[in-house]
Amino acid sequence: MVLFNKKTSHRFLTNYKNIFAAILLSSALFSCSSTDEEDESKIVAELSEINQQFDPKVIWDKSVGDGSGDYFSRLAPIVANGTVYSASRAGDVIAFDAESGKQHWHVDLSDVDNERGFWDSRISALLSGGPVAGLNKIFIGSESGKVFALAADSGELIWQADIKGEIIASPAVDSGVVVVNTASGIMKAFNADNGDELWKVEQDVPALTLRGISQPVIASGGVLIGTGKGSINVYLLNKGQEGWSTEIGEPDGSTELERVVDVDSAPIVFGDKVYAISSRGNLAAIELKSGRVLWKRQYSSYRQISIYRNTIFLTNLRGHVYAIDRINGTERWTNLALTNRGVTGPAVIDNYVVVGDFEGYLHWLDQDSGEIVARHEVDSSGIHATPTVVDNVLYSQSRDGDLQAIKIPE
Repeated sequence: MVLFNKKTSHRFLTNYKNIFAAILLSSALFSCSSTDEEDESKIVAELSEINQQFDPKVIWDKSVGDGSGDYFSRLAPIVANGTVYSASRAGDVIAFDAESGKQHWHVDLSDVDNERGFWDSRISALLSGGPVAGLNKIFIGSESGKVFALAADSGELIWQADIKGEIIASPAVDSGVVVVNTASGIMKAFNADNGDELWKVEQDVPALTLRGISQPVIASGGVLIGTGKGSINVYLLNKGQEGWSTEIGEPDGSTELERVVDVDSAPIVFGDKVYAISSRGNLAAIELKSGRVLWKRQYSSYRQISIYRNTIFLTNLRGHVYAIDRINGTERWTNLALTNRGVTGPAVIDNYVVVGDFEGYLHWLDQDSGEIVARHEVDSSGIHATPTVVDNVLYSQSRDGDLQAIKIPE
């Protein structure tokens, strides 16, 4: 979790290992005013021996430039029509064959106009939001407020557009419309074919928020979005008019820091319900049509949640992994073995839930019991984004850009 103050610079390093080291140092410095229990709550869990029930098999392993490095990033691979698309912060966007890993194409958005000379230094494109696929195109955004639309089959730049604010979450695309949310509170809808602006919404952003924003979600003719004020808002897709707004965050602290309640993970639409979680507050089930809260429970997270059948899987602020009944919000199990390891959001594959951590390990948890049953190291640089699962293959990209396609042996 990284805090973002509008009065300070918009770009800074967020190396997870340094963050945990700083937390431990802070605990030591202020131990005179802290209890032993509070100090222990900051300790990063060491990996213990597990009963390895299977060895995940790497189908292929490729490099995506230098990845995201030590910067905050939600860049993650996506899969569409048998092709894996991934990107680096510097500007590499690469398409791989999903089955073999063979590279189809590679474009460099740091030199989108092809004007860089042989002796010129590369200036990072600052890619940070996406990629996302739709309408035979790949859409991706940058911290400098650029939106790019590429041809899915060739990587050719079809159009680009500007928006005020950093794009640090994936766009959403549906019905010929691309919706982009920014850290400045501005959300824009573009014509997916040519990049023309269709409408714009300006949302209020608190002075102090987390370094992250909610990805828009398009469903039933509306755009759902989490906000820095701890609410889920819905807007009409065709014109941007606001519908309902439902608060799920609970700013109950005495300081501004304690009152940060961002909804940074994308809401999930499942049937006629919406499920969302606040960084400080609640996990909630909301009626899609009206915005009425059906139930809410005290869980806090800024990571993406996952739903499989009647179970919600989530990781909280301390890296604890939970399975929650989707119907009534009751807790089925919890796993505390990965405390403070900067775990990603959970990805569901076969009978397991998979999370990555700041040391680059993937952990397979049994869906029924929560027990860790397998472990695999991708890259010691760490894993920052929730793994992607398509057709029982898991795709995970490390901070250094190591992209692996992984299966469970049959």
